[in-house]
Amino acid sequence: MKKSFRKWFLHPGDKSENMYPALMDKAVGLIADQTVRTNQPFSGASRQDIEPAVREMLTIPAAGQKTDMVMEEIQNVIVKNSLWVSHPSAMAHLHCPPLIPSLAAEVIINALNQSLDSWDQSPAATYVETEFIKFFTKHIGYSGEADGVFTTGGTQSNYMGLLLARNKACQAHFSVHVQEEGLPAEAGRLRILCSEHAHFTVQKSAAQLGLGTNAVIKVATNDKNQLYLQDAKEKIGHLRQQGFLPFMIVATAGTTDFGSVDCLKDIAELAAEEQLWFHIDAAYGGALLFSHQYSGLIRGLHLADSLTIDFHKLYYQSISCGAFFVKDKQDFQQIAFHADYLNPEEDQEDGVINLVEKSTQTTKRFDALKLLMTFKLMGTDLFGEMVDYTINLAKETAKLLKNEPCFEVLNEPELNAIVFRYVPLHEHRDEKYVDEMNLELQRAFYQSGQLIMAKTKQAGKVYLKFTMLNPLNTLSHMQTNIKRIKEAGEKIEKEQGENRYGYSVRC
Repeated sequence: MKKSFRKWFLHPGDKSENMYPALMDKAVGLIADQTVRTNQPFSGASRQDIEPAVREMLTIPAAGQKTDMVMEEIQNVIVKNSLWVSHPSAMAHLHCPPLIPSLAAEVIINALNQSLDSWDQSPAATYVETEFIKFFTKHIGYSGEADGVFTTGGTQSNYMGLLLARNKACQAHFSVHVQEEGLPAEAGRLRILCSEHAHFTVQKSAAQLGLGTNAVIKVATNDKNQLYLQDAKEKIGHLRQQGFLPFMIVATAGTTDFGSVDCLKDIAELAAEEQLWFHIDAAYGGALLFSHQYSGLIRGLHLADSLTIDFHKLYYQSISCGAFFVKDKQDFQQIAFHADYLNPEEDQEDGVINLVEKSTQTTKRFDALKLLMTFKLMGTDLFGEMVDYTINLAKETAKLLKNEPCFEVLNEPELNAIVFRYVPLHEHRDEKYVDEMNLELQRAFYQSGQLIMAKTKQAGKVYLKFTMLNPLNTLSHMQTNIKRIKEAGEKIEKEQGENRYGYSVRC
């Protein structure tokens, strides 16, 4: 090996000992500097500004460049023009500010660069994940027969829930072992039920699993945006009359827009009566396991046959980090495969744990270390207080919005999401104009970089959304944000409304 290679790898020599901490210090310093510089969540740069700058930076040289030059480019082009999710005014999506212990764990994970598919590649890490899964199954309320695996997040976890349920349904209804024989023609009769506010990955997974999006039957929701049980019962009855086979029902503990939590115990009873696989998507609301005030919202989590929890949402872990759980660990046999070079069957006889046997991934990151460091350093009590704080802040913010006549609030926050819109008070307003105003508000604030809100649609109308995950946010800060939106709305009305309708603006 040429000596010039040596400094680029970790090894017990001077070159590595100097290069590694020096480059790490540069990276940490860059982020620390950005934390000081950043007084808003986004630079406000346009697509037309960012794309050519990135393209120019991606002129790759034949010979390496100096460290300072490269880091300066990364700071000016990438970091400066990235969404700063740790800023309290970044409230568009379920995109959390990562905790510092999680960031520190990433350094260790990246340096070790282990893959948790087989024990011999990750000796200690395999046991850390295994024990952390036990820690969570106990908190969920599962018995010792439960199991789980870390995933990349909710999409993979929901996919795994549908995959296991589909394979078991084909075995039960058609005596077909899908792993060996593939999908039977009769699989076109299989149907999945979920609420109209369930995550889109239910449909996406059904499409990928050969069932098609038409296999997903949307159930109406009640005035709390929860799955309406009576409609689910009626739909199951109609499906059976039409010759279809309902085999699965998906409940949501924390919908993307509203943060609504379905009535888990009631849905579990229905699933048991109708012999349906019961999956709970708690990607968002799973953090309530450690809440001091709101854990009752997810009472019944242990009744799920399978369960999704994301740690890169309300657990404040860096992306990506999630988990998938099953009530009965034997269900993982539905996806188990053995490769002689990786996880031979004799390993099981020797008690060797190879996590690839219960995952749809082969290469798997050591993400459990992030949670281990977080909980060891913070403790679960402080973590629970942090989650409760954000929910209480969202409830207080919803009250502030309701006190302003020019805002319409669509939900009472169960978690920490608020769906609302600016509504002009003049009598001539029409829905199209209200939609246009709210789209303009969302776009204008993003372009200014001051406030990052999401836009969504409910019943065909455009709404804005605060997803208030950041524990460093305050009610005073939210008062300022609401005032800004109100003033911006009035300005748009003044500039556009008078020409359109000839009224004077008052909110």
